Amino acid sequence: MKRFLIAALAATTLSSAITAVTAQAADDIRPRMIRFGYGLNEDSNQGRAAKLLAEEIAKASDGKLKVRTFGSASLGSDDQMQNALMGGAQEMMVGSTATLVGVAEEMAVWDTPFLFESEKQADYVLDGPVGQKVMDALEEKGLVGLAYWENGFRNLTNNVRPVEKMEDFDGIKLRVMPNPVFIDTFKQMGANAVPLPFSELFTALETKAVDGQENPYNTILSSKFYEVQKYLSVTNHVYSPWIVTASKRWWDGLSKTEQDIIMTAAKTARDSEREDTRAEAREALAKIKEQGMEVNKVSPEEIQRMREKAKPAIQTVIDTVGEPLFNEVQAAIEKAPK
Repeated sequence: MKRFLIAALAATTLSSAITAVTAQAADDIRPRMIRFGYGLNEDSNQGRAAKLLAEEIAKASDGKLKVRTFGSASLGSDDQMQNALMGGAQEMMVGSTATLVGVAEEMAVWDTPFLFESEKQADYVLDGPVGQKVMDALEEKGLVGLAYWENGFRNLTNNVRPVEKMEDFDGIKLRVMPNPVFIDTFKQMGANAVPLPFSELFTALETKAVDGQENPYNTILSSKFYEVQKYLSVTNHVYSPWIVTASKRWWDGLSKTEQDIIMTAAKTARDSEREDTRAEAREALAKIKEQGMEVNKVSPEEIQRMREKAKPAIQTVIDTVGEPLFNEVQAAIEKAPK
């Protein structure tokens, strides 16, 4: 009887402790409205992932943390949203790592031309220690990196001619991200590289302010670039990650419970977004062809010529991020699955 009473008391004590911890966790979650901005439209892979992120955060917080998503660059370009986060005027966003180079130069390592050969390599490196190390460099600048999402391998479109060899870049006014490595890479190829925010790109193509651009298949399809572009050349010249970031000023005011909920949701959405992006990319090329774009695949020999021509731009990356970090990334790539 005594043993039974002791066991019952122990069970009651444990149950009370669990209830207290659960109650404490609930108390650590305050009602909050979180503004989450992104550049593409709601029907894109980016938009679907943002919606999932919002749902996961609401579910895990019993509706206390509400994420309001703003697509189609309605809160501004990536640069503008990054500045808003750093100033504490906006809570969260997802955008290109390339536009963060001016904030944390370590981010330039992901702009290295022909860095990755496959998505598996990219996942291994980005989700590993060196990927986290690069992300951590944002904190002293007022941003917190939560997870890398996938934009995908970038390819060229233009209205002048199919790009089948390096000389075909000559004279093409090519929109690139406002990023020194991207600008230098395409100048080396012979193009007239024109830096523009993504939010201005469709209009620039439509008005012929630029001849072409470079983005993954998914973005070409979801942004309807086939309406204003004739040729698509498959180069896979850069693997382009997105990164989910939070305002550090805002993040530091959250409880540990709230931070964990948001971090977990960002990674859950990451895994789903990568699957979605890759499945969509397989279908996107066929749909782009259906819309009338002429598609050519650049030969491995010409890709190698482009890689050689891009060496000065790669050296710019090394000079920017430092040889030790660049070598760490290369070492991680060597260990990665193909």
